[in-house]
Amino acid sequence: MAGLRKILVTLLVLVLILLALVFSLNNQMAVSLNFLLFETQPHGVAVWIIMAFVIGALVGILITMMATFRTSVSRRNLQKRLERTEHALEKSKAQNDRAL
Repeated sequence: MAGLRKILVTLLVLVLILLALVFSLNNQMAVSLNFLLFETQPHGVAVWIIMAFVIGALVGILITMMATFRTSVSRRNLQKRLERTEHALEKSKAQNDRAL
């Protein structure tokens, strides 16, 4: 099952690379992007779209990593709090057992 999955992922990556190559070859017109304060050097439309895709993927990965880090810190704090509470509960039970 794992071998089939590897083959399918490899095949999907190759198809995506082929599609990107065909897209790039069909969109060779050079355009420059005009932002409010500056204008970029002219590059092909495909270059701009692929760069936007890559930058978006990197930003998505960064945001996911930050969320994962935040969740792990929160989980660690809650785990420590749980351990302290369980320790206090055991201590309280021990005191109640001695009182009886």
